[in-house]
Amino acid sequence: MTSKKWACSIALSLAATAPAMGAGQSEARGFIEDSSLDLFLRNAYISRDYKQGRQDKAEWGQGAVLNFSSGFTRGTVGFGVDAFGLYAVRLDSGRGRAGAAGIDFFRVDNNGDVERDVARAGASIKLRFSNTVLAYGDLRPTLPVLNHDASRLMPESFTGTMITSNEIEGLTLHAGRFHAEARKSDESRDGGGLKAIDLIGGRYQFNEVFSGALYASDIEDVLKRQYINLNYVRPLAQGDSLTLDFNGYNTKQDRKFDADEGKNRIWSLAATYATGPHAFTVAHQRSSGDVGFNYGFYQDEGWVGNGGSTIFLANSFWSDFNAKDERSWQLSYAVDFTEYGVPGLSYVVAYVRGDNIDAGAPSRGKEREWFNQLSYKVQSGAAKDLSIRLRASFLRVSEDARAYNSEGNEIRVFVDYPMNLF
Repeated sequence: MTSKKWACSIALSLAATAPAMGAGQSEARGFIEDSSLDLFLRNAYISRDYKQGRQDKAEWGQGAVLNFSSGFTRGTVGFGVDAFGLYAVRLDSGRGRAGAAGIDFFRVDNNGDVERDVARAGASIKLRFSNTVLAYGDLRPTLPVLNHDASRLMPESFTGTMITSNEIEGLTLHAGRFHAEARKSDESRDGGGLKAIDLIGGRYQFNEVFSGALYASDIEDVLKRQYINLNYVRPLAQGDSLTLDFNGYNTKQDRKFDADEGKNRIWSLAATYATGPHAFTVAHQRSSGDVGFNYGFYQDEGWVGNGGSTIFLANSFWSDFNAKDERSWQLSYAVDFTEYGVPGLSYVVAYVRGDNIDAGAPSRGKEREWFNQLSYKVQSGAAKDLSIRLRASFLRVSEDARAYNSEGNEIRVFVDYPMNLF
């Protein structure tokens, strides 16, 4: 059965089994009464200092996203509308420094000119019956098989239909079909050239300490993919905890995308020990199969087109450590300075090392990355919730792996200011 048929089956079964008035819709206060309007401001800078003579890349911009979310009308079936408008202006990325696929603040046209600004708007309608919501329009899904990228200046969005159901306590189900992708750096509603993505899956909270998720997606003419997650949190003495988190993907590429119909299986297992303000993590990640783990970017440029953040794996930093046959280990440390008298300040440092990379060279390659991030969020006053993130990554790649990845140093500076207008 295809993902599209699965989605239709779930929609029909939910409509047939849901009660006439569930807790979600029965508590609706009205279209206006439950509505909200939020403004999100972001000033973002990313600089990449590449090695081996490759041109350095950098972009800097100021963006604003206005989000409106209505409540649901009263009655057995509630109606609502969500909408957003975004605008970003380029502050600097000239002299050939724009155009890196991994930055993508502002699009570079066919003449090599960088867009000065980008403006886009979108909207969706939503219907709620009991605890099930059907939405159609411009959406920003956050699922392990379709996750819109909000980690750059402006976010991606996808046009399509999504069903989200919470009819059973602890269980969240999703089913959807999307047929357009608005890229981060462009005003077009389908700047990414997406054909279609079908998805289905859900997450279940078995008890207070154990949860799991299963998802599947079918990206037309590109690939079919399944995802699994198992998460266990064991409370320890004096408020300490041990968290085990397993994530895995199984992929088969389509013949129209890959003549050899390559397969990939990639998984990661992370263990995090948290004590007071400190957290220590060790993780292992392993890729196997005919190809590496492909995801993201845009179909009109020959990529997958399923969202630039659709990789729920432990060792994803600047490098994703997702090459063919790659094995990688991570050690990381995080600290929250609230206990030391500086609430809102936190720091994370991680070291990841990968080897056994098959990049087509006679020998197997290696890569390693040092990741650092210092974050601060204002706790009170007129600037409450304003946050600053300073991030630095240092990536080194052996010569026999450079067909897969490029080495260099990356700096990111993000200043975010979310505001609730009503």
